[in-house]
Amino acid sequence: MARRMRIAVAIFFFISGFTFTSWASRIPTLQEKLHLNDAQLGTVLFALPMGLLLTLPFTGMLLGRVSSRYVMLAGALLYAVLLPALGLVNSVWQLAILLFFFGSSRNFLNIAINAQSVGVQAMYDRSIITTFHGVWSVAGFAGAGLGSLMISWKISPFIHFTIVGVLALIMTMMAYGDAVQEDNTASAKKKLLALPDKPLLKLGLIAFGSMVCEGTMYDWSGIYFQKEIHVSGKYIGLGFAAYMCTMAVGRFVGDRLVNKYGVKQMLRICGVLIAIGLLLSVAMPHVVVGVSGFMITGLGVSCVVPLVFSVTTKNTKMAAGPAIAAVSVVGYLGFLLGPPVIGYISEAVNLRLAFVLVAILGFSITLLAGKIADNKG
Repeated sequence: MARRMRIAVAIFFFISGFTFTSWASRIPTLQEKLHLNDAQLGTVLFALPMGLLLTLPFTGMLLGRVSSRYVMLAGALLYAVLLPALGLVNSVWQLAILLFFFGSSRNFLNIAINAQSVGVQAMYDRSIITTFHGVWSVAGFAGAGLGSLMISWKISPFIHFTIVGVLALIMTMMAYGDAVQEDNTASAKKKLLALPDKPLLKLGLIAFGSMVCEGTMYDWSGIYFQKEIHVSGKYIGLGFAAYMCTMAVGRFVGDRLVNKYGVKQMLRICGVLIAIGLLLSVAMPHVVVGVSGFMITGLGVSCVVPLVFSVTTKNTKMAAGPAIAAVSVVGYLGFLLGPPVIGYISEAVNLRLAFVLVAILGFSITLLAGKIADNKG
């Protein structure tokens, strides 16, 4: 039973990663279609994390009252239906509205699958939680790769997104029956909505630094390769695909490394890798160096959020779902603020300087990691 639940939750992680990076891979296409400059694109992209952030408190309360499997199902269904609609947009306001609800559905799905992963982890006597995020990254790599193919084959975003949406619906129906069914009777008496306390705030700030970097990679990596490295159209997604690939590798080996070195040391290493990767890409804007830098960045980002969520559940009396939501409020501010700020800086100065600032923020993870209690899983 535990194995079947683990597989089911892994499938939902795959749905989340595959769907989101399919969207991210076509951002340059939609920017060109709607004739947006970098600042305008940054503004409209703000709608997605805004939808995600504004629904976080509601998600935390909901997860304290009903099983996360129901929230996960709702999020997956909405995600799959809204994606094709994004391929039909003909105006900025249409894109902004759809991105808001797309972000909301992403929030329902992602917070719920992380709560599900904690439930599955409790069934095992060894760490398995970073592997779930590894599945997300493999799915993200697949979504980015498919996006590159669709661009090179000149397939419209609507057809591309419809194919992905149908696949997501099929996988949802296949996996839902084996998802974890929690008993929320005990957690119903716990505080369901709260700001993170001091230990959780530190973890939230670490997640913040990582999510700024993640948001930058999702929304701006293709544009960076297009405008700063000057690659041809079919290679625009190459750096993003490389980033997703090494992120997956890092997450699949993460559990073993955490058991050996501990959470604190792992987070310190991750922050250094993020900074090195981004600075390398900026210092030498060549396709080979750019890909290499994005690969290093992917390794750095790989384990930060999984480790933050794993420690979150061990440092609070809140139920798992609301606790993860509370930390995510801080973390997702990075996802909210990062991409639009990158757009403004790019328009005012250039995209390379914006990436330098993200590298500095990535290094802050190393500094903040020294302020948390060590934990070897």
